[in-house]
Amino acid sequence: MILSDISIKRPVFATVLSLLIVVFGITALLGLPVREYPDIDPPVVSVSTDYTGAAAEVVDTQITQIIEGAISGIEGIRSIESSTEQGESRTSIEFNTSRDIDVAANDVRDAVARVANQLPDEADAPRVRKADSDARPMMWVTLLSDVWDSAELSDFADRVLSDRLSVLDGVADVRIGGERRYAIRVWLDRERLAARNVTVAEVEGALRANNVELPAGQVDSSTRNFTVRAEGRLSSVEEFRNLVVRRDGNDLLRLGAVANVQMGVESDVSRLRANGKTAIGMGIIRQSKANTVAVSDAVRAELDQIRETLPPEVSLAESYDESIFIRASIKEVLITLAIAVSLVILVIFLFLRSWRATLIPAVTIPVAVIGAFIGLGFLGFSINVLTLLAIILAIGLVVDDAIVMLENIQRRIDEGEPPLLAAYRGAKQVAFAVIATTLTLVAVFIPISFMGGNVGRLFAEFGFTLAAAVIFSSLVALTLVPMLCSKWLKHSPENEEGHRLWAFSEKVLNGLTNGYKKLLVFSLNQPGLLLGLGVVGLIIAIVIFPRLPQELAPIEDRGVIIMPTSAPRGSTVEYTDHFVRQAEAELLPYLEQGVAERFLSIVGFRDEEDNAFMIMGMRHWDERSVKQQQITSEIREKLADISGVRINAINPPGLGQRGFNQPVEFVVAGPDYESVQAWSEEIVERAKDNPNLINVDTDFELTRPELRLNIDRDRAADLDITVQDVGLTLQTMLASRNVTTYVDRGREYDVIIQANDADRATPGDLEQIFLRPRQGGELIPIKALVSVKEIGANPDLRRVDRLPAVVVSASLADGYDLGSALTYLNNLAVDNLPPEARVSYKGLSREFQDSSAAIYLTFGLAFVIVFLVLAAQFESWIHPLIIMLSVPLAVTGALIALAWSGISLNIYSQIGIIMLLGLMAKNGILIVEFANQLRDKGYEVREAILEGATLRFRPVLMTTISTVFGAVPLVVATGAGAESRAAIGMVILGGLIFATTLTLFIIPVLYNLLARFAKSSNAVEKELDRLAAGTAGGSGLASSPAKKADDF
Repeated sequence: MILSDISIKRPVFATVLSLLIVVFGITALLGLPVREYPDIDPPVVSVSTDYTGAAAEVVDTQITQIIEGAISGIEGIRSIESSTEQGESRTSIEFNTSRDIDVAANDVRDAVARVANQLPDEADAPRVRKADSDARPMMWVTLLSDVWDSAELSDFADRVLSDRLSVLDGVADVRIGGERRYAIRVWLDRERLAARNVTVAEVEGALRANNVELPAGQVDSSTRNFTVRAEGRLSSVEEFRNLVVRRDGNDLLRLGAVANVQMGVESDVSRLRANGKTAIGMGIIRQSKANTVAVSDAVRAELDQIRETLPPEVSLAESYDESIFIRASIKEVLITLAIAVSLVILVIFLFLRSWRATLIPAVTIPVAVIGAFIGLGFLGFSINVLTLLAIILAIGLVVDDAIVMLENIQRRIDEGEPPLLAAYRGAKQVAFAVIATTLTLVAVFIPISFMGGNVGRLFAEFGFTLAAAVIFSSLVALTLVPMLCSKWLKHSPENEEGHRLWAFSEKVLNGLTNGYKKLLVFSLNQPGLLLGLGVVGLIIAIVIFPRLPQELAPIEDRGVIIMPTSAPRGSTVEYTDHFVRQAEAELLPYLEQGVAERFLSIVGFRDEEDNAFMIMGMRHWDERSVKQQQITSEIREKLADISGVRINAINPPGLGQRGFNQPVEFVVAGPDYESVQAWSEEIVERAKDNPNLINVDTDFELTRPELRLNIDRDRAADLDITVQDVGLTLQTMLASRNVTTYVDRGREYDVIIQANDADRATPGDLEQIFLRPRQGGELIPIKALVSVKEIGANPDLRRVDRLPAVVVSASLADGYDLGSALTYLNNLAVDNLPPEARVSYKGLSREFQDSSAAIYLTFGLAFVIVFLVLAAQFESWIHPLIIMLSVPLAVTGALIALAWSGISLNIYSQIGIIMLLGLMAKNGILIVEFANQLRDKGYEVREAILEGATLRFRPVLMTTISTVFGAVPLVVATGAGAESRAAIGMVILGGLIFATTLTLFIIPVLYNLLARFAKSSNAVEKELDRLAAGTAGGSGLASSPAKKADDF
């Protein structure tokens, strides 16, 4: 082998090569970003539009559908989802991963701008953002004070803090919870308006006309120029109160005569408490491509600067921070990495029983691992949980090539060859096996990187990291290891004094080898028995597989519990807050017990009075003995007795998923809302029969009370009143209208006009609103034009890919997996829905479906690629078949381990099963390659496989145990994110132990049966040599002597 030959002959070259790998690797490592998961956030652009007071149906037809139509033709759209509520439209556009987020956002802005003139004049301008409009804040900062009231805190947050935080890199938006933004409120008195013969429109007109500031031009003199400005802006409550609405003869009718004018707040429907104390919160929403840890660091650094100038009566606290889990998880992975390295080195020492020999593969670990960072930096990857997990798993792999090389060279030294010659010949002897195993492992890991969907992109960095580590380990094994062996190894000290331990351990290993050889002879004599055991293993796998629970990812202890809360539709914020306080009373004791340390509750978030959510932050993993999942179950039981609202305690999703939705999200779409409503109700009613589905519900409920006014158009025309006059008057009196603004300390605030609370308390109050005909005249009561009917209206209309849709959501009972839930709902849909119904998934359910389809394709692709790579390496179709027939045994071992441990079949365990494909092929390559070399020496098939398997028993055992011990820390891991690491570790552990035990016998049996039908890989070369020799002899030319294989 050229590399090993050069390295042995030029040791300085081999040393420099490894040092360069370390230098470049460290340089790349220092430049890698740190985050929880790889950057898998799809390019998402959201469009939000407010239309105050408009019903959901109106917003849907006049805004949402128009915006959807405008953006649907943009290139590269993966999906369009819209949610329409009373007064608000939100459209989220997810693009394919190949689309640049900035270009996509510009395309959306252009498309929305083209239809802006088609939107209602009263609607606000659409807001286009590079983030999911439903994205959750990754961090909550709370502002508290015992002196300031909520309005003062809110104004300080809005005026001082929000702007400073929103401009930080990676921050998409700062959402204020419990906001009390200052505004001048003009509370119209219905009776005083009627008594003074004034309409709502006249009040609005007076406010707009008398609160303006216009440039009046310029006065030019011979020496100076003066800018003329007409001071027409009102700047205080008193000035607004004295504003003239109308002149009646000599009397001036001022605004204060028909309305109560006061300094107030824009909205009083949002309330926030931190640890039970009233506060103002700032939710930090990161951009879809931003680094969570980097954003958190930037926010915390800015908060430290803000605290230096903060008034003493005000305090700031971080009440929720996703980066806490990320940092803890990465720390745990690093600890696991250190333990894995230590265990692997210990295993190597126990086999080699020499620190001098152990040091050689120990050196390869940091060189190969650090070299992997070169690949990460070149590909633009990051340091995250998955890349570090790949490094942990690579620990057992990167020493394999070094062990194979070292063991073979040591064996030759013990047989009497000088170290230099043994290194030279031994490296050449196993070079093919090293390259073959490397290519095989890479052939397994690369398909992982090309899985479809977000999960595929998530594990791309995992696969490439493993592949890079294995490639560098192979390079080190072919260069540095032979050189070090030639310098450091010496004859084993079995006959030297003071090495009784070595002699004892050698006796034990020889006993194991001899015992293995005897069993192998028995297996070769009884092939049917071994093959029968293999078939039994396959049957076991077939039986176990469908019985394993299936989910996207294990439920992790992320140190936080989320509790979305919903009251009956149309409930007031006071009603919702009453029950949230009941929940707080049940949950705040967890703070005193030392289980939790942070509690945040937000009522009326996004101005939805009937919705709230609570977040409980647990104490650090090292400071508590109870898991988050246990507390979640306790909370569900505690809150089940609160009957006025529905509170669902959930564990936050992993794998970088955003949002706090329930795990089951089943989408039913169709031609119209009436149809999808009926279909979804059918699914819900039947799904409630399944006790394992909790809180089954839809997002389409005709339960929000609505007063529908039917306008008598003929009567209105007779009275010279338009439908628009009716609508605008009602909107102002009932929903409020921002008619103008005022400026305070350089910041603009709204002036809001609305009816007094007492004048809009009952449906009968609508009849006491008056309008004036357009041509003037007496006031007309609105009851003369309309009839009022109370109905139940849907407060939230959802559309998926431009179709009306309803989402059926549910949580899962303990022990019930997501795969079973979706299969159950699919069967319900097949049995109960008509052909025109469209069924799809959202959130975790969608990712689970996508990853399930992708993982089987990836496994099949990896199997085929490995087989073809082996076929190319062995120049045979038989030898790869012998090796690959051992793969089902590894799968069986993995499934048995999962069933025994109670771990689900999830994306982590599935990736582990794919890894086993390469790991088992590696062992087979070592045995088959040595048997082939012996056959080339003239051995019979049975003798070749018996001798080859026996010679390779020790290195196979050593590499397997080192890989197993590299996975042990994953299985026994605790702390943040341990559940995911345990899943892949258990698969590697169970699969390797079970499969290696059997394949040490089954592969030789298969080789003995099938190898006789395969030709040597250099058969054609030998035939060419023979023909060339015959031709040369016939022409009188001497042929060159044939190359002789090195002695074993």
